[in-house]
Amino acid sequence: MKYTLDDFARLIDHTNLHADATHEDMKKLCDEAKKYHFKMVAINQVQSKFCAEQLKGTDIDTGAAIAFPLGQQTIESKVFDTKDAIKNGANEIDYVINITELKAKNYYIKREMQEMVAVCHEHNIPCKVIFENCYLTKDEIKKLAEIAKEVKPDFIKTSTGFGTGGAKVEDVKLMKSVVGDDVKVKAAGGIRNSDDFLAMVRAGADRIGCSAGVKIYEALKRRMGDDHVDGIEINR
Repeated sequence: MKYTLDDFARLIDHTNLHADATHEDMKKLCDEAKKYHFKMVAINQVQSKFCAEQLKGTDIDTGAAIAFPLGQQTIESKVFDTKDAIKNGANEIDYVINITELKAKNYYIKREMQEMVAVCHEHNIPCKVIFENCYLTKDEIKKLAEIAKEVKPDFIKTSTGFGTGGAKVEDVKLMKSVVGDDVKVKAAGGIRNSDDFLAMVRAGADRIGCSAGVKIYEALKRRMGDDHVDGIEINR
């Protein structure tokens, strides 16, 4: 498949999840998303209203992070926060699973995913499930992906970017090999240049979460200009 520069831009969730982010930082994030036509701004839940107002009238989504970055909240708390984010203008949700309960190998994670997907889909909003793969074994990643294949969130996501490691090509391939076309994969965490970006797309990622979106976009633009092409072929 041939990707144009705008196709690549529409894969990017332009991200600022820092605790000390100011309103000026949030406005800059939204302005950049509008300038480069990114798919979404990825922000902490409390920034939902501000960013939704900044992006009003555009086709750029406001993506609220729920239970971020630890995932250590009850299902009820995550559902409440999701509803609050949606009420304040969020139209995509990325939530972090409860890793403690995953490692306990009980039904909790499936129920959590079902309830989070249900509240998002009730409002016609995409739900992305953050695995935080750096804390998981390959078998746990596979098991989570199997649950997702059954429950059908819109995306499963590699990482928060705040753990001990970020996205890995091998993990994206593993996740995609389990869910196939039933669920999409989002790669996030440590993706800072165009080579890493393209590697994740080739591995099967349909969305890339990163704070280096502008840098990556400009690098892809230069690459296409140097090669005198209007797109890049991606085989996966």
